[in-house]
Amino acid sequence: MALVTDARPGIAERLSQMIQLPTVSAELDQRGREPFEAFVSHIATQYPLVHERLTLERHTDFGLLFHWKGRGETSDGPLVLMAHYDVVPVDESDAWTHPPFAGVIDGGIVYGRGALDDKGPLIVVLEAVENLLSSDFTPARDVYLSFGGNEETYGHAAEEIARVLRERGIVPWLVVDEGGAVVAAPLPFVPGRAAMIGVGEKGVMTLTLTARGEGGHASAPPALTAVRRVARAVDRLGPRTFRPRASRAIGRMLSQLADQTPGPARHLLRLLGGAPVLTAQLFAALGGEPAALVRTTVAPTMQSGGTAANVLPSQASATINLRIALGETTQQAVLRVRRRIADPLVKVAVVEASEPSPESPTDNEQFALLADALAASYPGVAAVPYVMMAATDSRHFHRFSPAVYRFAPLDMSNAQRASIHGVDENVEIAALERGERFHRALIERLG
Repeated sequence: MALVTDARPGIAERLSQMIQLPTVSAELDQRGREPFEAFVSHIATQYPLVHERLTLERHTDFGLLFHWKGRGETSDGPLVLMAHYDVVPVDESDAWTHPPFAGVIDGGIVYGRGALDDKGPLIVVLEAVENLLSSDFTPARDVYLSFGGNEETYGHAAEEIARVLRERGIVPWLVVDEGGAVVAAPLPFVPGRAAMIGVGEKGVMTLTLTARGEGGHASAPPALTAVRRVARAVDRLGPRTFRPRASRAIGRMLSQLADQTPGPARHLLRLLGGAPVLTAQLFAALGGEPAALVRTTVAPTMQSGGTAANVLPSQASATINLRIALGETTQQAVLRVRRRIADPLVKVAVVEASEPSPESPTDNEQFALLADALAASYPGVAAVPYVMMAATDSRHFHRFSPAVYRFAPLDMSNAQRASIHGVDENVEIAALERGERFHRALIERLG
């Protein structure tokens, strides 16, 4: 069956309208549920065939699960396409070129909070399905669209959707969620473009460090106040708290990138691809993103304590965010944090924790299908596995689905990637059109 060649116009305008709905899940108390319900109504209006021919279920207040019944040509599970429609807050003091919730379209670019994370990747899924339905297409296997409205606040909607599917005995054949993108120069010495597909993601854990001390007047402080005790504990949790280790996915990534790299760098990449210990040490020494790929990271994010400038607080605390490397566990991470702090008077409490994912394979039909869809939408761009450092809603699926991948089929420059959760988030209209083409090809080729 031939691919649908024409996509309906207006994708940029529809994304602009989505951005104008401030679905900020972290500000639910201030903004209320109205923007979220407006979003649900908006897609019902803009995607009539999706709502007419697919079955929609609501799970929790923020989970949308669409079911597209396939032709039944396969019996090994459905395709699940995931995205989320909530966004992170905006700091009003930041200098945006265009207001973050205006959805301005300028020079072939759509600006606004959520353009890349994650309304842009969400809209290309809906556009692809709507376009296929307009030609009376039916996929070879069932397709589910799983959209969450609270991914940025730990994704309980997606967790419930995953639980319901598992309870029904539905094991997805393939799950695709946000994550990597089509990028230029994936490593500093690697030319060309690559589609970075997350075959695994790091775990996430939030800890609080709490210490008590003698309160009183600040004019006669003891040698070690509660604040200083917590500050000392935080200082002991430096970048080298956890040992570096290169997962199998990193080796696969380096070996794949070697194929498109000329000169001596090709041999270096091949060497590193087969030498995980050396890779771990080198990436750790580079710092930044390379170091984060090979070790559990520790980031102090909040501190509190005290009621007045001249009063010693009787209690102080700090919040620590950890991203757990593949192959480690949250329990191991807590034990190591306690050993590094080495202070029994600092209480370490787990606020929330999610284990790192297993690695999905790259030598299976599912990864080959992703590469095939890339050939239709981004000719000549290779599918390259990597480890995603952030958490996604797909983490609720990887414990019972054998093939979970994290990839948003959009071109993203370094500046655009930096704008995610930052200032001037934007996406090119051409990237949206190619992203729609990717999902259309993916669904069409399911058989």
